Amino acid sequence: MPILLFKRTRALVAQIDEFLDTVGQAALLFESGVADYVGGRREQFDTHYRAIEDAEHSADELRRDIEKQLYRHSLIPEARGDVLGLLETTDDVVNQAKHTLGMFLVERPRLLPGMDEDWRALGSTAARTAEAVVLATRAFFRDPYTVNDHLHKVYFYEKEGDRQAMALKRKIFDADADLALQLHLRHFVLNVDRVSDAAEEVADRLAIYTIKRTV
Repeated sequence: MPILLFKRTRALVAQIDEFLDTVGQAALLFESGVADYVGGRREQFDTHYRAIEDAEHSADELRRDIEKQLYRHSLIPEARGDVLGLLETTDDVVNQAKHTLGMFLVERPRLLPGMDEDWRALGSTAARTAEAVVLATRAFFRDPYTVNDHLHKVYFYEKEGDRQAMALKRKIFDADADLALQLHLRHFVLNVDRVSDAAEEVADRLAIYTIKRTV
């Protein structure tokens, strides 16, 4: 039988599920937003950016409400710090995704030709990393013995993102382009890849917290 961390309240479990659903949705919106920008679909990009803003707002509100309930009802005092840290770090994934799309919205970088698929692949890998960590986090609250079944995917996608980011940066600096543009684009490569890095930070916490719950 799954081991629920919050046996005393189904409502709180449902809220945590909603929070994780929002993080997963933000990952998909991020992937679509990057693909829209690369494809020159300005209207669709703007729509996805507004949607990820809404997702970030919802995730923040849900996280704060969950935190209040944990303190108000004195739930799991022995693990409260771990849960709060996990929620805040998971929320950072959404924040980074929105921040990066916001950079595209404001700075409008001029992408170099022949690299569209590289950008799309990097955005997709970042989304896959975030989705994998959502599954791992959901397992932590329901059945900690299955967390590791998902963590290895997080680390796989994060390393794949690093590889893709390095390859794209090399293409950018090998291109016949102004150094200022190359440096600008490198900045965007790093920020797209930081979504994967944020997910990896959640995975690192999960790995430790899972050991504490299962020993």
